[in-house]
Amino acid sequence: MTTPHVVCDALGDPTRREILDRLRNGPTSVGALADALPVSRPAVSQHLKVLTTAGLVGHRQDGTRHVYHLDPAGLDTLRAWLDGFWQDALESFADFVRTQR
Repeated sequence: MTTPHVVCDALGDPTRREILDRLRNGPTSVGALADALPVSRPAVSQHLKVLTTAGLVGHRQDGTRHVYHLDPAGLDTLRAWLDGFWQDALESFADFVRTQR
């Protein structure tokens, strides 16, 4: 299972965030991603490797092409981690309100 820190690290790069934004529209090949970005095809492949390791994207092979798609599991990991912060904040606020009575 991917940790939220790995997901955050993967999202820290603007090119990787752009790749995720493009994959929101549906599965896309490495070549199509590279054509739409100001980086080389090998660089896109390296970014996709990081995103795959983080659990944010998955891929399938279609002949000689690799087609990538979003994998919601990576975002679920991040969402659960952030929800923990929200829950802690709500509990802290509730404790504060109780002490003010």
